[in-house]
Amino acid sequence: MFLIMVVCGGILPILTISLRVSSVLPISRPGRILNGQGDNPDPGTSAAPYRVYNIGNNNPVELMHLIETLEKSLGKVAVKNYMPIQPGDVPATWADVDALSNDVGFRPATSIEDGVERFVEWYKGYYS
Repeated sequence: MFLIMVVCGGILPILTISLRVSSVLPISRPGRILNGQGDNPDPGTSAAPYRVYNIGNNNPVELMHLIETLEKSLGKVAVKNYMPIQPGDVPATWADVDALSNDVGFRPATSIEDGVERFVEWYKGYYS
C-alpha cells in the first residue's frame, strides 16, 4: 500500500510515527525455501505438509524508517498525513518466524533496506 500511495502521489496516512513493523523479505521462490522440491512440492514427503509460515524478518523497524527507505528507493517523497493511532491498532507488530526456523531451518535475515530496494526494483520492472 505504501509503495502505491507514494508512486501515485496519494496521501499516506501515518497513524503513529513510533509504530514498529516487520522487515520486508522478498522471496522469489518460497517453495524452494520451504521444502527444497521446487515449484511442485509433494505434501506426502514434505517435512511440514500444509503448514502456513510467516516468512517475514522478525527484526522490527520503525514505521518512519520504512517510509524513508521506500522514499529513497523510489526517488520520491511521500505526502504524509499524520493521524492519531486508531482504536484497535497495535503499537508494534512483527513476524514470529520460530515455527519456520524450527520446522525447516530457515531464518529470514534480509535487511529493510535490501528488501525494500529489491521490492521496488521488482515493482518498477513489473509495471513498466
